[in-house]
Amino acid sequence: MKRISCILFAALTASAFAADVPKVIGDYLTPNVVIKGEIVVVVPPPELDKYIAKVEEAARKNPEWFREHAKAGKPGVPLPFDERLGLTKEEYDEYLKFWGKREFKGIEAVPIRLTSGSDGRWKINIGGAAQAVSTLSYDPKTDNFRSPNGELKRIEDVSADANSTLGAWTGHEWKFEEKTGLGTTKENIAVGKTGDKKFGLVVYRLQEISEQGTRLIDRGVVVRFPLGAAGIVKPPAAPAPKKK
Repeated sequence: MKRISCILFAALTASAFAADVPKVIGDYLTPNVVIKGEIVVVVPPPELDKYIAKVEEAARKNPEWFREHAKAGKPGVPLPFDERLGLTKEEYDEYLKFWGKREFKGIEAVPIRLTSGSDGRWKINIGGAAQAVSTLSYDPKTDNFRSPNGELKRIEDVSADANSTLGAWTGHEWKFEEKTGLGTTKENIAVGKTGDKKFGLVVYRLQEISEQGTRLIDRGVVVRFPLGAAGIVKPPAAPAPKKK
């Protein structure tokens, strides 16, 4: 009876603790466990190169138009068709076909651990080349993240379609932007899941641009991890007792 009571108490305690996890993070990450993450990059098929070269050439010939046309497009999504892109309609359709064959490539396995502090803030601790994410903390009271640069405020939720760089995915995003006499600093973090609901994503980017438009810092990272129990690193099994 005592054992059952202890198990019941542990289960109730775990449930109560889990309820305290902010939904915007808790929907994707389980607290106080190690999750097997992976830094990934998107690799397009080599067949795209010839089309990209034509578009780049068209952009050099007509830079002002290209800048305006780029503004009309969505970030991370192929630009809408226009003959001034340097592609025929048939070539543009082929470009979209090959773009649809891009793949994720893992470049570094990293541990992820969601933790809370005595101040009530939550941190997504990630190792390896994604350690910069660990400098941010989420405050449920304000629904914002804070970094050494300042406060990242909640912006419009992510709802990316299949043609976006990372494919179809949904999630929540926060942004910091500050302009000074020296330039502009931008910092973003987004947490979400892929359209097939198999993987979670943490997307982070930091940019510093000088007053003259030179990019002084431009660091970004995409971390992907299996959702739910599939992503949790199980502790090693206890060794079997030695036979006497």
